[in-house]
Formats: sequence, C-alpha cells, structure tokens
Amino acid sequence: MGKAKVLVVDDEPQVREVLSRYLLSQGYECSTAHDGTSALRAAETEQPHIVLLDISMPGKSGIDVLKELQARYPDTAVVMVTAIADINVAIDAMRNGAYDYLVKPIDLNMLLISVERALERRRLLLENKEYQLHLEKKVEEQTNQIRLTFLGTISALVQALETKDAYTRGHSEIVAEIAVAIAKELGMTEERIEKIRLAALLHDIGRIGVRECVLNKQGTLTAEEYEHVKSHCLLGKRILQPIIDDDEILDIIVHHHERYDGTGYPDGLSAAQLRKETMIVATAEAYATKLSQDAMVVATADAYAAMSSDRPYREALTPQAIENELRSGAGKQFDPAIVDALLRVLQRRSSPSPQPSLGDNPLDSQIGNLAGGK
Repeated sequence: MGKAKVLVVDDEPQVREVLSRYLLSQGYECSTAHDGTSALRAAETEQPHIVLLDISMPGKSGIDVLKELQARYPDTAVVMVTAIADINVAIDAMRNGAYDYLVKPIDLNMLLISVERALERRRLLLENKEYQLHLEKKVEEQTNQIRLTFLGTISALVQALETKDAYTRGHSEIVAEIAVAIAKELGMTEERIEKIRLAALLHDIGRIGVRECVLNKQGTLTAEEYEHVKSHCLLGKRILQPIIDDDEILDIIVHHHERYDGTGYPDGLSAAQLRKETMIVATAEAYATKLSQDAMVVATADAYAAMSSDRPYREALTPQAIENELRSGAGKQFDPAIVDALLRVLQRRSSPSPQPSLGDNPLDSQIGNLAGGK
C-alpha cells in the first residue's frame, strides 16, 4: 500500500515542523495545514490516511473540522492534538469520531504509538468494509442462483402438469399474464404482483394428483369426481410447501376457487366484508379469516382463461358471452372491483382496428390474443 499519508494541522509553525519531521523520519509521508479551512482543502486534494488535528485554531475549531472530515472522508483516521487537558473536550472529540486525544507538549514516542494504532484500526475497518461488500455481492449472486433454481423447479412442475392435461396446456401462463395485468391495474405493489404471478403460474399444480380419466372426461362429472377435482387446491399446497416458504403465495393457490360470496371451495371463504377500494392491504388477520383480494385476482383470471379456451366438456365461449359472464358474476363469484379492472385492461389493450372475424365488441381482439395465442 506504500507509505501512510499524515496531515498535520496546527496554527503553530514550530509544532507543525517538529511533528512532520519526526513522522518523516519514521517513514511516513507528511503534509501540513495551518488552519481548519486549509486542512479541509488538503484533505480533499491529498486524501491523507490520518490527520493530526489541533483543537484551538483561528477560524474553524478542530472539533468543527473533525465533524466535516468524518462527514466527507469517513475512512480517514483523526487524532486530536491540543494543549487543552479537559476531559469533556476529549469526550466530545471521541464522540465525534476522533481515534485518540493527545495533550501538548507531546511525547513523540506516544505520538508514534497513537498514529500506528489509529492506522491499524483504520486498516481493520477498511478490510471489514470490503469483506461486507464482497459478502453482499456473494449473497446477491447466491440469491439470484437460488431464484433461478426455484424458477426452474416451477417451470418443471408446470410442464409436468401440462404433459398430463393437454387441454390446459399454456393455461397457467395465460392466467399469470391476466392476473399480473389486473394487479397492476389495481395499483398493487411490485412485491404483491410478483407473488400473484408465481401463484398464478402454480395455481393448478395440484391437478397432477387428479386422475387423468377425470381430467379428460367428456361430459358432466359425478359428485365423487367433482370432489376429487376439488382436492387439487389443498394438494397443490402440500406439493409446494417444501419449496415455497411464503404463506401468502400458498394461500392464493389454496383459495383460487373460492368465490366472492363465500360459495366456493375448499373453505367457502367470503370476501364480501373486505373494502372494495383498489388498494387493499391484507393483514395477517384478514388472511386467516377472509378471502384475500390477491386470491380473488387469480380466481378471476383463472375463470376468464378457462371461459376463453376449449375444454373436454365444452367449446370456448364467445367474447361477448365471456364479458356477460364476468359482469353477471360480479358481486357473486367475482370481486366487482377486479372485474372492472380486468375489463379496463382488456379495453385498453384492444386493437384500434379489430379483425372482422372477431366482431365489433372492443374486447374481442384482446380475448382472441390471450385465448388463441397459446
């Protein structure tokens, strides 16, 4: 690292001369300043490792200079050198960041010891700071790697589901796209939007445990088969708990078939008592006793995606029929605020010149894009 740089600040020329000559003889690089203002200029241009700072000087006091040095150059060590043998002054200096406090006349051996200790402390602080910086970078790299692994696991799970259930191929991605658009329209935070996106991608993962003959059945399910299908909500939670340590995401997955009026499954939760404003902050208590708005966002996106695609038991609904279903279900199956948000999103994304085959409904082109593109 080369020689340590020392800045000697004192209004007495003899003191500056004696201290700088002695430190030069001990292998240090030295520069001097005669008052606080020149000391701050020297600190800016020369970047000393340590400053020997007098307290009583014309203009800025040593304490004032100390405060400015600590604010501008926190890595610079400061040792106060003064004729004032006052414990209160010493305490004030140490409180403001000084490493040591030496009283004139100065014992040069004690000065050397103080300088060496201050520089050693500075070195350790810098090493610790660099260690923390590298540690933060390493943690960030590991976090990114964990995230990539996690996303890879999610992708593998979704692919496994779609391999089993050909009719829902691409369904999870469509639900995630719609759910994120709704969440943004409602003004949700980035953190909530990300949780909704992940939950939407995985909302049907429990269908892996549903018998294929039931998944692909042509026609109406029996009561027993319907109960079997309904089990996928809780099964999804059991599958994902080992890899997702987030109760809110798991909550959305469990409750994505709940209804606004409380007639859904698996728990028959009702969101009717929740505030209907677009900005709803769900507390832990709300999650425990009521249906979260986040789950209702995914439920609405799921229903929309299902209505706009072919299924074993029916063909896709027309765009107008989908809009009618959403509007008639508002306040019953769906949160009205969420329905309004979805319709606004679709309206805004609609092509200004819809294809003739999609009709005159302004929602047609967007529904065609989302439902047919997958």
